[in-house]
Amino acid sequence: MVEISTSLLGVKKDNIIKTIYNLETAKTDYFHIDVMDGVFVKDNTVERMVEYCDYLNNITNIPLDVHLMVSDVRKYIDLFLPYNPNIITIHYEAFKDKNKLLDTLDYIKLNNCKVGISIKPNTDISEILDILEIVHIVLVMTVEPGKGGQKLINTTLNKIKQLSKYVKEKNLDILIEADGGINIDNVNDVKESGAEIIVSGTGIISSENYDEIIKKMKE
Repeated sequence: MVEISTSLLGVKKDNIIKTIYNLETAKTDYFHIDVMDGVFVKDNTVERMVEYCDYLNNITNIPLDVHLMVSDVRKYIDLFLPYNPNIITIHYEAFKDKNKLLDTLDYIKLNNCKVGISIKPNTDISEILDILEIVHIVLVMTVEPGKGGQKLINTTLNKIKQLSKYVKEKNLDILIEADGGINIDNVNDVKESGAEIIVSGTGIISSENYDEIIKKMKE
């Protein structure tokens, strides 16, 4: 059974507290926090995600799954570490210097947080194979990062399959997470490809019954 990380990106401020409670009741495994800086991607969600993390820390014990789509990575790690996230995932493409990437991954782990590495749809998995042993999670973007509600790019499923095969062959202790355009109609394809954590925002939030959708996605 897969785990579900529900993205709060599409939740309006007026509905956030009620939505948090309803998602907790529906047994989401994580709250997915999409942090965008307006530089690495077009949109800027920093202020809203900080506000949502304030609410989450006060009303739920569901783990936070923080996804940093930012250029100044260390700055935003420090901004969200006080919320005690279970996972902080950073983008491979945010670094030109491999040593700086490695130092940043170590920095996250030194702060008692699991670390993830994310790749965009056009980034080949060969780019990250040499660092898989030092991360806990690989987040495969199944859409271009930066906006909710996009349609899943089917070719990314092959990337998940390749990664899953490699992880099993090398007996690596990591999880594969998939994020972007995942809903009840295509979630089985994503799971069959090898994803173990499913990120879904619109696919859950737009439904009338969170319990039913999350249960079906997990099955």
